[in-house]
Amino acid sequence: MNIENLVRDFIEINGGREDDIQVFFAPGRVNLIGEHTDYNGGYVLPCSLQYGTYLLVRLLEDPMLRFRSKNFPTTARICMKYEIIPVGKTWINYPLGVIREFHKKELVVPGMALMYAGDIPNRAGLSSSASVEVVTAFAINEIINAGLSKIELIKMAQSAENEFVGMNCGIMDQFAVTMGKQDHAVFLNCETLDYELVPIALGDYKIIISNTNKRRELANSKYNKRRSECEQALEILNSFKPVKTLSGISVEEFESLQDKIDDSILKKRARHVITENQRVVDGVEALKKGDIELFGKLMLKSHDSLKSDYEVSCSELDVLVEDAMKIEGVLGSRMTGGGFGGCTVNIVHENQIETFKQEVGKNYKIRTGLEADFYITEVGNGVIRAVQS
Repeated sequence: MNIENLVRDFIEINGGREDDIQVFFAPGRVNLIGEHTDYNGGYVLPCSLQYGTYLLVRLLEDPMLRFRSKNFPTTARICMKYEIIPVGKTWINYPLGVIREFHKKELVVPGMALMYAGDIPNRAGLSSSASVEVVTAFAINEIINAGLSKIELIKMAQSAENEFVGMNCGIMDQFAVTMGKQDHAVFLNCETLDYELVPIALGDYKIIISNTNKRRELANSKYNKRRSECEQALEILNSFKPVKTLSGISVEEFESLQDKIDDSILKKRARHVITENQRVVDGVEALKKGDIELFGKLMLKSHDSLKSDYEVSCSELDVLVEDAMKIEGVLGSRMTGGGFGGCTVNIVHENQIETFKQEVGKNYKIRTGLEADFYITEVGNGVIRAVQS
């Protein structure tokens, strides 16, 4: 996106001068492997994208927040003299929840005109919500010189989504959006928040994201139900091996304990989390060794588990994965994100990218009636100040 054009749009809407405007950017993210392990205290391996959210801010003299987005029609003017409450079920709740987190810390947030503009595909599962939350938290921290660490900002952004928006998400999205580094994946332990930046050296291969364009609302999906099922499985297993999270159980231990879970559904949920956790560890080792073929195979196993054991895939995602693997030069494919729609992530040889898009797109339209979109993505950096005021 062109920052100069965004600045002109901001001035046209809000008036003022260019040198009064501060600009910040937070990326979206794609998770390479490790799905639905984050809120189970496990490992994940996301990376930041070059796509993301710009936030343009100008300070106001009055205690008002003026929200506007280039992506959504809803606007709002909120007076901070009163209690901050949600604005229906709109996008505004994501940044507003973050501002409430600053208030909870008794940090004074000044009046601001805020304009958001993003190029992350909406409802694609590439974490546009975390991008909005993190860019808001980072910007306010910079503007008021609060001195909060990035880890604190990550926790505030997650808390805003959990408590204000009502989406019981884990911490992976906010962490990846904040801590990402160009050409690296973030190997994160979601329980301890210990992390390592792992180089991604794909050589002649590229990361391609395929968007189902199936509309979904994650907060209204079965996401929270899956989390509850994991908690039930953990409670049962805790009687035999006391652990804080499902990810505290190894694959070998689960094989000896799984018959303790009588409910077949709960057993499948636990199996996915525990085996997926191991796949992340194995995937990191594969990347460190430059074994991209092995990483691709782990991606496929991940998708199979998400489809059969965790049951968060859908026919559209399955079609994209099936047809992707029919193309020569595709090493791996899997759904990424919460599921029930959204995107797949694929590793494709650069010579086969056009064939991949044409063939997978054609077959997807025939089999589902929907048009898929494809994005060749680069691995970018985390949140930054885009322009110094």
